[in-house]
Amino acid sequence: MSPTPPARRLRLGLPRRMFSQVLLMQVAIAAGVAVLATGLFLAPLSKQLDQEAMRRALAIAETTAQDPQIAQGVVTTPPSRNGPVQREAERIRRATHAEYIVVLNRDWVRWSHPTPSEIGRRVSTDPTDALAGQEVMEIDRGTLGRSARGKVPLYDADRRIVGAVSVGIAYDSVRARLISAIPGLFAYAGGALAVGALAAWLISRRVQRQTRDLAFSDISALLAEREAMLHGIREGVVALDRAGRVRLLNDEARRLLGIGDEAVGRTPDEALGAGRTTDVLAGRVTGTDLLTVRGQRVLVANRMPTGDGGAVATLRDRTELEQLGRELDSTRGLIDALRAQDHEHANRMHTLLGLLELEMYDDAVEFVGEVVGDHRATAEQVTEKIQDPLLAALLVGKATVAAERGVALWVSERTRLPDRLIDPRGLVTVLGNLVDNALDAVAGTPHARVEVELRAEGRTVVLRVRDTGPGIPEEQREVVFTEGWSTKKPPAHGKRGIGLSLVRRLAERQGGSATVGTAAGGGAEFTVILPEALTEPEPEPAVSEVPLGTAAVAEEEAR
Repeated sequence: MSPTPPARRLRLGLPRRMFSQVLLMQVAIAAGVAVLATGLFLAPLSKQLDQEAMRRALAIAETTAQDPQIAQGVVTTPPSRNGPVQREAERIRRATHAEYIVVLNRDWVRWSHPTPSEIGRRVSTDPTDALAGQEVMEIDRGTLGRSARGKVPLYDADRRIVGAVSVGIAYDSVRARLISAIPGLFAYAGGALAVGALAAWLISRRVQRQTRDLAFSDISALLAEREAMLHGIREGVVALDRAGRVRLLNDEARRLLGIGDEAVGRTPDEALGAGRTTDVLAGRVTGTDLLTVRGQRVLVANRMPTGDGGAVATLRDRTELEQLGRELDSTRGLIDALRAQDHEHANRMHTLLGLLELEMYDDAVEFVGEVVGDHRATAEQVTEKIQDPLLAALLVGKATVAAERGVALWVSERTRLPDRLIDPRGLVTVLGNLVDNALDAVAGTPHARVEVELRAEGRTVVLRVRDTGPGIPEEQREVVFTEGWSTKKPPAHGKRGIGLSLVRRLAERQGGSATVGTAAGGGAEFTVILPEALTEPEPEPAVSEVPLGTAAVAEEEAR
């Protein structure tokens, strides 16, 4: 037999869906407000009705006390069921619908009462204040039950107090008026509650559409997952609101852009300053996989608008990939150069072998000397003028690549650079980019030539690279330093338009500049000035002169 499934327990509590919870809470709030408002209205209403009844009783008492027959009857006639005071008081009571009108003398004895048997008896409540000339309003209980009362003194013709007049309004009538007002008040409260419930339903429906009918637990989980994802991925994420202000930055975006939490709430122009990165984030530059440079980092940015009028931008770090790509290009160039040298070397070996077989030994020796001397002369020429080993090795390698591509790479006669560079790697990057661009510009042209000039002026390094290519039009001489701008086809590893931008940024970072003009032969001439790029020269050690006598003594002691 299959076991009996456990009975499902009825779970009481709030519904899971956000729509239902918001609706339930809003209806509860509306009902609570309606009940509270009704209670707050009923409390002063009851007091107001009591005050109104007491003032009415006081007004009737004052009117009765003004009747001269009442005061004269109290003074001149005994209390009687058919006396003039009783008749006049009952007439006024019936006319005003009061519960009672009691006229009494200074000894508290009644001259009138709705119950005739009470006439001639003392009153049950204290009339001292009224007999003392004061007007009294109160809610009290007497022989006819609880009533709203008004008491005034009774004066004779000579303005002497001869008694008092007490008028009562049945408290049941006051309560009846209060109770009769409750249904109408509840009707208004119910109408207000209905309107509030309808408004709550409409708001809840809007919340349901905007939250896609998620539960609060789902929203909490989504927020937790979003925080974990944003701060865990290796891509920078920048979220902007509809006003263009930064509203979210993840950890990677802070690292790539070099900014912190102070950027939140500010526009990209305020947080980053002017530049291509700012233009990309602000949406002034559009496209996909936009290249930009921030500091020393090469970034790929994509910007996607959001439904609320804002945008989300993603940033990827391509610095290492860009460097690897450039190294790959350089490596391919070197491989091509080595392949060409291999063929050239094979031809030279065949020539040497032929000379040896023909027993032309002197010619073979001369041929070997010329081949070795050419390479040695090139290396010696470079190292003699450029004493930094990294720059010298770069130019020797570039000379080999240039020769393979049919380009003559010359080092200017004015080149003089001591081995005192503070940042040789940075200058290698600058020189390598400029030489590569120059080789690309002149490759395939007749009489192609690239000239490099490196010289020191104090602690400043001046670098010039000239070529015999087509040159750069004057209107484009600033555009060439913009990230992503290039006239060449992109290589296999990615995009172009980064090298010259890096050159200018490296120069400006050291307080220098990078410009382009026209060379003497009509090509392009790039000039980079790097102040404070060299260390101070070390002072030459002073040669101490030793007196001859001292030297002789020292020599004698050594013996």
